Amino acid sequence: MSTPFYVSPQQAMADRAEYARKGIARGRSVVVLQYTDGVLFVAENPSRALHKVSEIYDRIAFAAVGKYNEFENLRIGGVRYADLRGYTYHREDVTARGLANVYAQTLGTIFSSAAEKPYEVELIVAEVGNAPEDDQIYRLPHDGSIVDEHGSVAVGGNADQISSYLDQRHRDGMSLAEALRLAVDSLSRDTNGGERTLTAEHLEVAVLDRTRPQKRKFKRILGRQLSRLLDEHAAAEKEKGKGKPAADAGESSDGAASGGNGKGAGKGTGKDTAAETDGGESESGPSDD
Repeated sequence: MSTPFYVSPQQAMADRAEYARKGIARGRSVVVLQYTDGVLFVAENPSRALHKVSEIYDRIAFAAVGKYNEFENLRIGGVRYADLRGYTYHREDVTARGLANVYAQTLGTIFSSAAEKPYEVELIVAEVGNAPEDDQIYRLPHDGSIVDEHGSVAVGGNADQISSYLDQRHRDGMSLAEALRLAVDSLSRDTNGGERTLTAEHLEVAVLDRTRPQKRKFKRILGRQLSRLLDEHAAAEKEKGKGKPAADAGESSDGAASGGNGKGAGKGTGKDTAAETDGGESESGPSDD
């Protein structure tokens, strides 16, 4: 009779974590970031049938990367939990924090069980509040831990590089068009430093919009509305880049003539367009989950 091969618990857990991380890294990334009117979800997802971003409850949404069948089971379980809790108690008792705790228990139990493989998924649960400081974003890795995020977060693929890019450029008070363009720019960057072109056909975009009059704040941004947001902000950035040399030249000539009085000559070209874009985002309707 052969002696069973011994593996220390620490090594076994490390192997399981490495297995899950490799599976998650093979998926395309998802970016979640706050903007002035709520929380924006942007996923690189050419499929129109398999969603990475979904509504859970009135003010709560869910995003995931990894194996679709595994995170879809978690999404369905989250919807059932939210519906049951809202019906039994009150709709306001359904929170992103409570849902994140349920997901953490499920993922942690599966990860520590030797009888089955760990889930190859990483989740984001977000809730929009009445004000930007009330927004909540939680990231849940494969092992069931909970990370409270602020501002922006990326999961899947080259998440570390994307997160670093977002941290340097994300700011409070961004319009929807500005936040969308930043998210798309971050997803367009390859691991080798190059850039790809992502069009509306490659993206899945949704928002939790606190300004919607309905109780349900989740809305997908599709078709012409998504293309318009991408095109208008790209045009504003291009126009801003064209006007910059002329503004600089005006500054130097005015400064030479009158002691530096022409400082803001080229500013504001892109802000009006961004404001029009944010204000024009008015198509609403029931979410299509």
